[in-house]
Amino acid sequence: MQALNHIQNIYFIGIGGIGMSALARYFKSLGKNVAGYDKTSTSLTRTMEAEGVVVVYDDDLKAIPVEFKNKENTLVVYTPAVPAAHKQLVYFKENEFLLKKRAALLGLISKGKTTLAVAGTHGKTTTTAILGHLLKETGAKVTGFLGGISEDIQSNLILKGDEVVVVEADEFDRSFLHLSPNIAAITAMDADHLDIYGSKEELEDTFRQFAKLVPENGTLFVKNGLAIAGKTFGIEDNSDYSAQNIKIKNGSYHFDLKTPNEVIKDFMFNLPGKHNLLNAITALAMAIQYGSPIPRLTGALYSFKGVKRRFSYKIKSDNLVLIDDYAHHPAEIAAVNQAVREMHPGKKVLAVFQPHLFSRTKDFAEDFAESLALFDELFLLDIYPARELPIEGVTSAWLLEKVNSNSKKLIQKENIIAEIKRSKPEVVVLMGAGSIGEEVESVKKALQDEA
Repeated sequence: MQALNHIQNIYFIGIGGIGMSALARYFKSLGKNVAGYDKTSTSLTRTMEAEGVVVVYDDDLKAIPVEFKNKENTLVVYTPAVPAAHKQLVYFKENEFLLKKRAALLGLISKGKTTLAVAGTHGKTTTTAILGHLLKETGAKVTGFLGGISEDIQSNLILKGDEVVVVEADEFDRSFLHLSPNIAAITAMDADHLDIYGSKEELEDTFRQFAKLVPENGTLFVKNGLAIAGKTFGIEDNSDYSAQNIKIKNGSYHFDLKTPNEVIKDFMFNLPGKHNLLNAITALAMAIQYGSPIPRLTGALYSFKGVKRRFSYKIKSDNLVLIDDYAHHPAEIAAVNQAVREMHPGKKVLAVFQPHLFSRTKDFAEDFAESLALFDELFLLDIYPARELPIEGVTSAWLLEKVNSNSKKLIQKENIIAEIKRSKPEVVVLMGAGSIGEEVESVKKALQDEA
């Protein structure tokens, strides 16, 4: 990173984003002055403030701390989600500051280091977190940039040295094409981000471009069945790396791992759902390929506690279960349902879902309707717009009409608690990538007496 040797101040526009905050924490650990803007205060921005990062919530130029207006030693980092007309971004551009997109900066940090990158439309956050944990627990000197908060370290940044870098390779805006991975995995290529790509074919082509970034002496892992050549991973199939002899005991998976060279016995994994088991197989394959000591991997996997908002149990009692999940794509919602049914068979399950983006809701309306109908009861919140303006005719009411269910209704966010109490479910799943995550703790607190 010699190109940034003269930089002392780093200002992040959109610092509250999960990827941006990991970078902010990384540079803070290097002794840099770190500050940034975000639209709203969240638990993540408040945690960073407690760690000494300056966060402002006003996009006015006066809100920028004065030392960050010195362009000789300041780097400005932004994401594609920041509007081009954002006052601070316009100021930095007009005054010719050094600007870098988040993805380009991540590429710069990892360049020249052994890089393990996890890509895919689903599963990449949990897989990256498991992989970073496996390397950390088996003695690797690893820096990990995670797309979620690891329950093990209560952070999205692993700092255990700089010999190997683990990164979540984000397909949004083709960000992952900035990386130079030595070992990479592609977990899924389901259609998503069609506001960026336009078609499923274009998305798949971009994943193929990512695959070509792996050098000849590197290794690409792909989920068995994907139309990209590489070493395969799967569950109880003929993949190069596959979970075999799977049993569920006390809510945990017990399995053996078949590799090209041997069968490694007696793994235990505590995250529910076949999708999470597949994430674990992917991470194990990458760790083995990197050279992690195999005898230590079983203990490392068993000690993994999970990622916040990835099938996170908030209440788990005989009378009531409350689960929080980031699921925002039809395939992810179906995976959550599979996990709930496997771990809590015969229970009445209520799903509370907040759609994320008007474009995604429009593009996958029929698929959303199908996956949401899998639950016994459905409460649907208004669409969370994120970076988008409304699309005429695309509303939660429009989506709800498509759901084939006898027990479904639209609710407002402020009525979540009252509606759940009225329903009296045995299992409640809160799902979505928007502001529903901020409601989880208040829902947990209100329902705790019922549990």
